[in-house]
Amino acid sequence: MTEPRDRLAELRIDRDREGRSGGPRVALLALAAVLVLGAAGAVLWRSRQAAPAVRLATVEASTAGEGARGAVLDASGYVVARRKATVSSKVTGKIIAANVEEGMVVEEGQILARLDASLIERQVALAEAQVEAARRALAETEVRLREARINLGRTRELVGAKVSTEAALDADQAAMDALAARLERERQEVGVAERQLAIRRQELDDTIIRAPFDGVVVTKDAQPGEMISPVSAGGGFTRTGICTIVDMGSLEIEVDVNEAYINRVRAGQEALATLDAYPDWRIPARVITPVPTADRQKATVKVRIAFAELDSRILPDMGVKVSFLAEEPDPASGAPAAAVALVPQDAVRREGGQAVAFVFGGETVERRAIRLGGRRGDRVEVIVGLEPGDRVVVEGPPELADGDRVVEGGQE
Repeated sequence: MTEPRDRLAELRIDRDREGRSGGPRVALLALAAVLVLGAAGAVLWRSRQAAPAVRLATVEASTAGEGARGAVLDASGYVVARRKATVSSKVTGKIIAANVEEGMVVEEGQILARLDASLIERQVALAEAQVEAARRALAETEVRLREARINLGRTRELVGAKVSTEAALDADQAAMDALAARLERERQEVGVAERQLAIRRQELDDTIIRAPFDGVVVTKDAQPGEMISPVSAGGGFTRTGICTIVDMGSLEIEVDVNEAYINRVRAGQEALATLDAYPDWRIPARVITPVPTADRQKATVKVRIAFAELDSRILPDMGVKVSFLAEEPDPASGAPAAAVALVPQDAVRREGGQAVAFVFGGETVERRAIRLGGRRGDRVEVIVGLEPGDRVVVEGPPELADGDRVVEGGQE
């Protein structure tokens, strides 16, 4: 009976053993749930971390002509002088005096430098002596001619009285004619000598270098003791100029405008100039004329612009930016001003020549093609593509694309 009883005992359910075997399964299920939730959280965290932060600005509404007049075009260039000269000499010589320094104000005709004129002074003295000798010879011939005329008159009387012969009369006539011809030649020689003297005196005067016009000395290019010549010579050791003078009253602006936009520029058009040295100083200006030729290498047209008023802070060769202003609306027309959207310049991007902006839609951005108008300071008019109230990206990653997720990082 012992064996069947043992077998019946084996068929009994061990409750303690069942509880011990169920514990690991519960732990595994809990661990799996934690891992799933952690992975989901990690994905969500990564998705949020992957979205770049951008700075936004709100599109403002304005009207054409409201506030500052819009700029139809911007260009960069330099301040130039219409009257600028590197003053040199007409003769080659050694500088013995240079009376100029940078920044000196000079007047027309003022002596800037002197050259060594010792040899030319001797040539002038020689020419003066030659003129005097020619004049004395001329005076002697005039006396001889008067004597010959008197002798000819006496011979004629003697021939009339049958006292002298025709041969004597012809000899006296020939002598008088010879002296008359000699007198004419010597008069010409006096003229030649006087012209030679004038040349020598001009050469002497050319050793004095004078200012050609009123202006300011901007560079001093030679010193006493150096050689100067109107042409480059002497293996590069000969100067070709004493100094450079600029007429500060002739300063203007020259800019290069892309030929694709030259139709926005006209003579007399108002503009605003900003010197790179004084970025907060806006200088009124006016277009003189677009130069009627294009640069085929750069595909640009040069435009001359005059300052409305000159100032001592404006210097030659300064860098300058010019905004060409739109025409003022005619108040007499009664036409309502057109509404435009204004956005910061940084909100406008260029993609293949097309202006675009990215509009923030809550979590993603939308790429929109836009058409621009004029500029108003640091803002630009948007004629088509944006509406007042839109929020646009002004600062974000350069590779931003349509539909990208972004996080707002700032608001203007």
